[in-house]
Amino acid sequence: MLGPVRVRHDRQEIDPGGPQQRTMLALLMARAGEPVSLPEIVDTMWGQEPPDTAVNAVHRNVGMLRRALEPQLAARSPGQWLIRSAGGYRLDVDADTLDLLRFRQLVRQARTAAADGQATEMVRLFTEALELWQGNGPGGIDPRVRHHPTFTAIDREYLAAAREAGDVALTTVASDRLLAEVRRAADQAPFDEPLQARLLLALATAGHQADALDIYQKMRSRLAEELGLDPGPELTAAHEAALQQTLHVGKPRTPSGHTQPAKKPTRDAPGQLTAQLATHPTQLPADLPTFTGRRAELAQALALQLDATSPGTVVISAIGGMAGIGKTTFAVHWAHQVAHRFPDGQLYVNLRGFEPSGEVMGPGEALQHMVGALGVPRQEIPTGLDAQAALYRSRIAGRRMLILLDNARDAEQVRPLLPGSPGCLVIVTSRNDLAGLVATSGAHPLPLGMLSAPEARDFLSRRIGASRVAAEPDAVDEIIASCAGLPLALAIVTARIATHPGFALGAVAAELRETYGTLDAFVGTEAVTNVRTVFSWSYRALPPAAARLFRLLGLHPGPDITAPAAASLAGLSVRHVRPLLAELTHAHLLTEQVPGRYTCHDLLRVYAAELTEDDLDARQGSLHRILDHYLHTAHKGDALLTPNRDPILLTDPQDGVIPEPLADLPHAFAWFAAEEQVILAAVGQAVAHGFDRHAWQLAWAANSYLQRRSSPDSMLALQTTATQAALRDGNAAAYARNLNGLAIACAQAGQLDQAYEHLLQALKLFVELGDVRGQTRTRQNLTHTVIRQGKPQEALHHARKALALCRTSGDRMGQARALGAMGWALTRLGEHREALRYCRQARPVLAEFGDATGEAAAAHSAGHAHHHLGEYAEAVDHYQQAITLSRRSGDHNYEAMVLDHLGDTQQAAGDPNAARATWELALTTIRDPDHPTAQSVRAKLDDVPRPDGLSSAT
Repeated sequence: MLGPVRVRHDRQEIDPGGPQQRTMLALLMARAGEPVSLPEIVDTMWGQEPPDTAVNAVHRNVGMLRRALEPQLAARSPGQWLIRSAGGYRLDVDADTLDLLRFRQLVRQARTAAADGQATEMVRLFTEALELWQGNGPGGIDPRVRHHPTFTAIDREYLAAAREAGDVALTTVASDRLLAEVRRAADQAPFDEPLQARLLLALATAGHQADALDIYQKMRSRLAEELGLDPGPELTAAHEAALQQTLHVGKPRTPSGHTQPAKKPTRDAPGQLTAQLATHPTQLPADLPTFTGRRAELAQALALQLDATSPGTVVISAIGGMAGIGKTTFAVHWAHQVAHRFPDGQLYVNLRGFEPSGEVMGPGEALQHMVGALGVPRQEIPTGLDAQAALYRSRIAGRRMLILLDNARDAEQVRPLLPGSPGCLVIVTSRNDLAGLVATSGAHPLPLGMLSAPEARDFLSRRIGASRVAAEPDAVDEIIASCAGLPLALAIVTARIATHPGFALGAVAAELRETYGTLDAFVGTEAVTNVRTVFSWSYRALPPAAARLFRLLGLHPGPDITAPAAASLAGLSVRHVRPLLAELTHAHLLTEQVPGRYTCHDLLRVYAAELTEDDLDARQGSLHRILDHYLHTAHKGDALLTPNRDPILLTDPQDGVIPEPLADLPHAFAWFAAEEQVILAAVGQAVAHGFDRHAWQLAWAANSYLQRRSSPDSMLALQTTATQAALRDGNAAAYARNLNGLAIACAQAGQLDQAYEHLLQALKLFVELGDVRGQTRTRQNLTHTVIRQGKPQEALHHARKALALCRTSGDRMGQARALGAMGWALTRLGEHREALRYCRQARPVLAEFGDATGEAAAAHSAGHAHHHLGEYAEAVDHYQQAITLSRRSGDHNYEAMVLDHLGDTQQAAGDPNAARATWELALTTIRDPDHPTAQSVRAKLDDVPRPDGLSSAT
């Protein structure tokens, strides 16, 4: 296969069928003899958005290909050509069967003949190899797939062989067949100046000077008309040599085709040409053969590169990302993909922006390397930076070159190295964001993030083999999670696996598990493969204040932090901490994922925390401040969410703590929503470091919000931790309060018996403490819990006890809540008219106190009563009131439950379409798909026919 899909079997060409089969066969042939994993096949055929049926389609197409390759093959037989291998498929062919393998074999033999001085054999072999070419890209497949790197790499192989054949034609007698093949290759790559120059010289050498000069004129016109550029130095030098008629290395042909004795070669022009060719640098480092992933970024880069040939344009790309993210690997891979479009060569400089020695390469030193590579003798290079930059721009003017500036420190280091004329592509990599280069030089930022889980899995497959990955999928998942998407970490782990083929992946995963929270598992034998060392190069480049903040951020519970929280952590003002956050973001040690919120990679956070291990006082002080920050802000937010809740007393925050200002209810909801995951993590961190009081108080302060928005599992884990912390803190009242919170979490998770036991224990404690309000709240919680247990009579008993306690203490709002609870219990007992009476008594008082949550519950109970009385219009009205009140209080979970019951009423009233719409709205209201209400609603939707008569399964 070269170009169109072409495989020879029993001297017959095989037609694999439709585009999908052709694409798959082309991929298997391009990787002939190697296993191609299932993810690679899916990626090649469908790219970033494969259909849900992709895997089935692959298996189906494999079957079709097998029948095309072996028509007599029995059904479901594996066959002998297309076979299963290492979790994918392998095409088992050889050079006698596959054009691509034959081509590679002939090229290898031609190079061997050249080394042995066998000129005639060399010409024959190159000619046969090039004659196998059938056109650019595999034929008969989706044009988008033709540009896949697997196939474009074959195009590059062909063009490289054609250039070598052109060199052959300069040094020996070239047959007309070989010249024709070089010309055909040049037609396929009309902007490949090195190939066009070789064709021009080969034709002139063979005595076809007119054809050679015509090549140049057409090339010059093409460049001017389509790109607005002049021919580069190599093509220009070849043209001048042809004009001088000095190239007669081979035996020139007469018009009749007979040969004449060759003239003695004139060495002056070839010598000049050799000097000119020496200024055609090819300095790119080797491409990584196991490169994988980064499809979206590579597509963005390749699209950007197309602009590099536009008139008046120097395209600059700034590839940024944290240490170990794979910037250089990506840049080199991209550069190899497009190098053929820059025929005047490639320059590469490692600017040493983050070397451990701290010896950053200055722009002057870089310019000396670059102009030297462009053919300027060292003694002719001027000393001043401006003069060096001017010489560099002069040497590169009019040329189309690719320039890779690796590991830059800042924009000032890069600016003198930028070309001044169009037609070049400059790729810059840096751990800093190079915003100055973007602002002043028009650079296109291309940030690299973590590898996704599928990309990481493919990374492992390419490094250690798809069969080992397929054999232990659970261990692979754990390894990927431990490396957190960082390519350097994955590379270190896979190197360890690859060099120890006897190691089970499960054992490696266990090793990573044992070292969790440290970087001990990511230590290579060299500095560049030691995560801790590589991170240190970025850390040591920080100013002292930014370095201190980075260290302290390792103590933050994560996953992200705001500027006010960072200020509290560091004991600084927000005004002083913002520039430090900008420094860390600039150095890619932090990422500003959304405006005002900064996140840090898991392994960087571990590294930062390691830096504070020897300073216990600083650790404890910073932890105390950040926990105070979240506790005091959450306490203020809770007072806005539930203004009538019994308060708890907090100690004053530490010096330097700046709680965030929350002006009103929307601000409080927004803060809790943004900080939910941080709060959950902070409670666990408080317990881990001995701050038990902060743990239970923070859980208490966040409880009202989390009950309304969080998942039952998260609530249960949080309240379990907080209750244990309150017990250790020795505060009986706090312990009883947290037992109530734990009971509610258990009830939400469906653990009703555990909830009941926790509430009885809390009630006993409140009685012993003489805490009437605590007893009232606990009785009310018991009411709702035992109703869910199917014990409405006991529920009514607890509600009446709560009412009596509130009347004794004069708690009017408590009385109203107790009346509402009695109404709910009575509806479950079938006393619907009596229930409505209690609900009507409760609602005005609850509205007076602004208790939207309690009023929503009373309205919901009334709706439930009307529903069971067959008064559907009244039920709908009360349910809608309850929904409005729930939205006002921000209680999504309760709103979804009311919507569920509203749908029941609409269904009972004979309006299934309205019921379906209501239940679908309920599903969109619940964030947790496993919430009990979501499960209830999905079951009902399954039974409701849609207008088209189909199932409504969701």
